[in-house]
Amino acid sequence: MRGGGLLVAGTTSDAGKSVVTAGICRWLVRQGVKVAPFKGQNMSLNSFVTREGAEIGRAQAMQAQAARVEPTALMNPVLLKPGGDRSSQVVLMGKPVGEMSARGYHGGRQQTLFEPVLACLEELRATHDAVICEGAGSPAEINLRRTDIVNMGVARAARLPVLVVGDIDRGGVFAQFFGTTALLAPEDQELIAGYLVNKFRGDVTLLEPGLDMLHGLTGRRTFGVLPYAHGLGIDEEDGLRVSLRGTVRESVVAPPLGADVLRVAVCAVPLMSNFTDVDALAAEPGVIVRFVDRPEELADADLVVVPGTRGTVKALAWLRERGLADALARRAAEGRPVLGICGGFQALGEHIEDEVESRAGAVEGLGLLPVRVRFAREKTLARPVGEALGERVEGYEIHHGVAEVLGGEAFLDGCRVGAVWGTHWHGSLESDGFRRAFLREVAAAAGQAFVPAPDTSFGALREEQLDRLGDLVEEHADTDALLRLIEEGAPKGLPFVPPGAP
Repeated sequence: MRGGGLLVAGTTSDAGKSVVTAGICRWLVRQGVKVAPFKGQNMSLNSFVTREGAEIGRAQAMQAQAARVEPTALMNPVLLKPGGDRSSQVVLMGKPVGEMSARGYHGGRQQTLFEPVLACLEELRATHDAVICEGAGSPAEINLRRTDIVNMGVARAARLPVLVVGDIDRGGVFAQFFGTTALLAPEDQELIAGYLVNKFRGDVTLLEPGLDMLHGLTGRRTFGVLPYAHGLGIDEEDGLRVSLRGTVRESVVAPPLGADVLRVAVCAVPLMSNFTDVDALAAEPGVIVRFVDRPEELADADLVVVPGTRGTVKALAWLRERGLADALARRAAEGRPVLGICGGFQALGEHIEDEVESRAGAVEGLGLLPVRVRFAREKTLARPVGEALGERVEGYEIHHGVAEVLGGEAFLDGCRVGAVWGTHWHGSLESDGFRRAFLREVAAAAGQAFVPAPDTSFGALREEQLDRLGDLVEEHADTDALLRLIEEGAPKGLPFVPPGAP
């Protein structure tokens, strides 16, 4: 099958492209297929550092784990990290190459990146039996088609068949499938092989007449209907929807071992990045994780996390405006636990010099940790290993800020003062022994009779989640037809659905 491929597109953002791509990768690798994930261009604040020190989207790292291969920059050659409503940092082959407005990017720069995107895809196809590509947003974004390097632009250049995923839980999925197809040019429509329904609840026989009518209207079949699956907790692509206050992170359903639960409040700072850091906490029986944006929501929290952010200075202003800064100061004075990670760690410090990220110059931090931060133009990208609380810890670093620790007790690359901890290390809580030791410290400081489970393995739980995705594909999709699609490409003679691209 060497060089087979498939592009998983979506009718909308959050239709399920990331998890479907991961599920197909896991299903294929269990069939003995050497498979790799790929996303030519990704916009996300959730990123990961590969072993060679390249920054890629965290969703592609998750998909690589699903495929049981080591993630590399080839799998996500272009990463856009929003820094505001109109600009993003452009990361090419894992390294930042500058800031660019959306108009400037789509006005010409994007096209210059098409060649390296295609080169990465071809390199993966030359070394794997199959490459499962993920699109972005919708392929029917007709205003962006001319400069597209991630959806139909890639599909047409690489002659990839396209599977369109629709989220039926939102409603209107038949209109989404039909409209997506009908807004594409004839040359693009030739590659739209069919559809996959995601998040279906109920009796699938009630859906089948609609699928038959869709086939009659478009000449394209539906390759499967995936049921709604609760509690997957898989890394998200673009960002947590924190507009709904009190969002609770999905976790395993298990009772606490001790008499008490631990309540974790995560400050939903602007441009929040790598909020997946708290997934390992949410995986612990008896730990409840929620995202908050008001000071009163910290009152009953046993631990407050100030997470990473692409805008440390903006996050500081937000914490102060919301009254959360004063609430954090009160917690620190009372000896109640606070953890700052990356940008959150920087915000907890005394002073920031930023001529790079916000260009705000000298800014006072919250003063809860004896740390001074200077933003460097060179981004730190690393996979550190160390020890804390008597346990081995692995993590990854993605930051411009360089911290000078002036006191306190050593804690990873940061410090601890009382019940306030700070570190640049993302992913440290995925180290099981360290996480348990940290939670014991938190419980003691919070006065809670909480006992961490002795056998929770975050890595094993993640493997179980990925296997569940593989199971969904294997049990609810026509896998024989999917395999033919990956091996042979889109069927010949697919009908044109008018009106086509305007």
